[in-house]
Amino acid sequence: MRRRGFVLATPGVVAGAARGQSWPAGRVTVVVPFPAGAATDISARVYAERLATLWGQPVVVDSKGGGNGIPAAEFVARAKPDGLTIFATSAMTQAVNPALYDKLPYDPIEDFSPITRMGTSPFVLLVDKNSSIRTASELTARLKAEPGKHNFGAGALPARVASELYKMAAGVDATYVGYKSNPQAIPDVQSGLLTFMMIDTVNAKIAIDRGALKGLFVTDTERYPLLPDLPTAREAGLPEVLLTTWTGYYVPKGTPAALVNKINADIHRVAAMPDVLARLDAIGGAPRLMTPAEFAAFARTEKERWAKIIRHANMKLE
Repeated sequence: MRRRGFVLATPGVVAGAARGQSWPAGRVTVVVPFPAGAATDISARVYAERLATLWGQPVVVDSKGGGNGIPAAEFVARAKPDGLTIFATSAMTQAVNPALYDKLPYDPIEDFSPITRMGTSPFVLLVDKNSSIRTASELTARLKAEPGKHNFGAGALPARVASELYKMAAGVDATYVGYKSNPQAIPDVQSGLLTFMMIDTVNAKIAIDRGALKGLFVTDTERYPLLPDLPTAREAGLPEVLLTTWTGYYVPKGTPAALVNKINADIHRVAAMPDVLARLDAIGGAPRLMTPAEFAAFARTEKERWAKIIRHANMKLE
């Protein structure tokens, strides 16, 4: 049975360590807009475990998946700005949703204070491990030969955008099937309901390592170090399919700057711990941290970048 809220530490561990810095007493909730098991959720739990020890108070990861992250984003936007609610999100809520929805119950810029970018990830084009398709060109040929007969899936909008970018660049047709999270689509690729999918490198590596799927290319300019046998999109003959997503931490707008800076500093401390680095490296989630000011500028640029990509792909929500 899935547990939405998972307590990673109990009160009293290094008691009062953070409160001397005017940290509010109580449980810290890290809200993730994806179900448990998604890449953002996995890395959030790694950080939360160490932050709980550092702060001397419980840290709970609350996986509020569904609705393209809109319910989770709205929840955090309306939360009390006291440092006890942190939003561990991705480009989906902060850059992709604004380009696809005419109206949102939150503003990705005005309703949040940025803490830090956490990491970046290209996507991997995947098919079933036992499929006769071995390369991207073979997938493209199959889709062109059988228009209207194939499906692809995604549980997060950035992954869908990546798939739509591939479709446009390759000139192929396939029908979108939606899921609550990217990993939930994997069994349907294995069963044949889905012919292909795009997924972040964290979950792609997990699926490849356990023999569920095989990768055809990675949407980056260089090969992915943890999957070195995968060609880049350019090497696969599709140089236009270049796309990287990201994760980042926010708090509700109005959170005191001192708390924003402390959370940022403590995340940097945790990210430098050897055991944390080892765990993140193992799943392909190496830190790519920023200062709050750097992340604010980055997020504004990314919002514009994703909007251009989505317009170029002519992507619409059904």
